[in-house]
Amino acid sequence: MSIKGVSDADLWEMLFAVEKAAPVDAVQVVARRLAVGIEATAASFLVADLGGRALVRMVHLPDLAAADPGRRNGEAATVLPFDGGPQERALRSQRVQVEPGADGTYVVTAPVTERGETIGVLELTFPAEPDEAALDAVGRGAHVLAYVVIAARRHTDLFEWSQRTTPFNLAAEIQRRLLPSAFTCEAAAFTLSAWLEPAATVGGDTFDYSLARDVLHMSITDAMGHGVDSALLASLSVGSLRNSRRLGRTLTEQAAFANQTLKDHPPAGFGFATGLIARLDLHTGRLHLVNAGHIPPLLVRGGVVEELRLPIDLPFGIRSGQQYRTTEMTLRPGDRLVLLTDGMLERRGSVVDLNQPLLAFADAHPREVVRALTDAVLATGGPALADDASLLVLDWYGDHAGAGDHPGQ
Repeated sequence: MSIKGVSDADLWEMLFAVEKAAPVDAVQVVARRLAVGIEATAASFLVADLGGRALVRMVHLPDLAAADPGRRNGEAATVLPFDGGPQERALRSQRVQVEPGADGTYVVTAPVTERGETIGVLELTFPAEPDEAALDAVGRGAHVLAYVVIAARRHTDLFEWSQRTTPFNLAAEIQRRLLPSAFTCEAAAFTLSAWLEPAATVGGDTFDYSLARDVLHMSITDAMGHGVDSALLASLSVGSLRNSRRLGRTLTEQAAFANQTLKDHPPAGFGFATGLIARLDLHTGRLHLVNAGHIPPLLVRGGVVEELRLPIDLPFGIRSGQQYRTTEMTLRPGDRLVLLTDGMLERRGSVVDLNQPLLAFADAHPREVVRALTDAVLATGGPALADDASLLVLDWYGDHAGAGDHPGQ
């Protein structure tokens, strides 16, 4: 089956239609217009849930608004847990999937992604088997849809609401806002992916990253305690690190500022947070790290997992005027760097060795590595974790060609 495709004029018309639509309707506007452009008979978008283990289909049901005029306001969200089918395969493999339907139609499922971040999937139904041109058009359309979703969800809670297959308490709400809007980032020189599996009472973990023109900034922190006080302490940690980073401060200056912030403004009279902050030169692979009382990072190189021995200084918030030290090393192409919190290692009173799991997933995309390792935490620690479990995985390729294509900070 061949298609007529989507012209530049169609694309401009689509974008104008998106601007006119309500934010929550923008996605369906794009899906319907794509369906017309590539001669599909039906189209729908499913958003990935925040747990990373299901997809959610949003539907507006006016009758529901009358029955429940409160928070839902006529919106329904159907959760579709991963079952190994085409939807999950499209999301995990980042490849378009084609499945014959029972009525002679064909269902095409395409990943909706931006820089490797899995936003959801686009489903299209065709009356006959689509050819390569049709599949290519679906893939490109799904990529356009990713940017529409990113833009639309800034203006409404409905995407976030539908993604929350588990209700958030106040501490979780605060913690969620501290994390970057995308958990995965792909660029010429590296791929990065991170994850946070929260404890039942929220344990104060955070991670962060920022891609400048030629530098990648990363951090992972673990605030003491649980609940709202821990989330507020984490907020101070992340806010101070971001503020000093955006002012162009060095790593040691960033650490010193975070330390003094927590010392001067602890939410409950006293509080501290451990942390690792890093700065990677994307041209040379030179990596600078500061360890503030945190678990050392792991390096996977040449089939061997080793713990990086860094000078360990006091956590943020313990002592005014604390001086922090920087360690420098050079990443090699093929290296994998892993930053993590103690919740990844401490399960039911025992310490877990991550060496074998890391080697078992040595060839997997970082997005799948963080998911697999946190699934292992849940498998042994149970669904109600005693502490947050977080990690950030960076794959280094060593080629920063086309650096001008990278976004600024």
